[in-house]
Amino acid sequence: MRDNGRDSRSEGGEWALDLVGVTRRHGRGARAVHALRGVDVRLARGSFTAVMGPSGSGKSTLLQCAAGLDRPTGGSVRLGGTEIGAMGERRLTRLRRDRVGFVFQSFNLLPTLTVEQNVLLPVRLAGGARDRERARRLLARVGLADRARSRPGELSGGQRQRAAIARALITDPEVVCADEPTGALDPATAEDVLALLRGAVAELGATVLMVTHDPAAAAWADRVLFLADGLVVEEVRPDAVGVAGIAGRMRALGGARPGARLGTTGVRGAGVAG
Repeated sequence: MRDNGRDSRSEGGEWALDLVGVTRRHGRGARAVHALRGVDVRLARGSFTAVMGPSGSGKSTLLQCAAGLDRPTGGSVRLGGTEIGAMGERRLTRLRRDRVGFVFQSFNLLPTLTVEQNVLLPVRLAGGARDRERARRLLARVGLADRARSRPGELSGGQRQRAAIARALITDPEVVCADEPTGALDPATAEDVLALLRGAVAELGATVLMVTHDPAAAAWADRVLFLADGLVVEEVRPDAVGVAGIAGRMRALGGARPGARLGTTGVRGAGVAG
């Protein structure tokens, strides 16, 4: 594993993730619900993409299909050049463990393990050698060098999310999938976490796909995709439209939430917070 975010998995060319014509239908006949209706999304390696949309727009389904947590009804999902849509469950489980990093709103750290053990868990589950030195480097990068032996219950919410980011990066994944990673955090702590994700892209070459309802969080990305009724209806660049522009598009789609944070500038290249 290398900190530059690159390894021998180069068959995907410039695309870390490539979704073509992806559909997802739940149920059959007249009662079928079409969560995705033919979505095309490409993530360049070393990019940061945010996905926004009203409740029920399909953004969570998109993330789950991209990460191999849900199977599309139709279309193609390629992770680093590997088609995953028809992959058997055992291979798919191994692919998720080795080539996808996950950051969840609820952190999903095991309370009985230390922070370092939580970070190393994906490697342990894969049966690989536990690279404690890499874990320590990642913990230092996210500002937790002195909390490696702590339990999650001894950490603040922001510290737990920092540990989750370190865990997501430990396998040098093709894509880091972040599902509302700042949803449970206060604004200042959320900025620290977003700076970590931004820094992972800028400094480690990570590729991040983030679902969020917060315009201020989305402004840290290179681009924002807006979903409505299972379709990508617009794409914007935060550096062109700003937080207010992102919020305005959410309001137009009926997806703005009361109290959405608009005071964050989403400065790029903020690096890794200490």
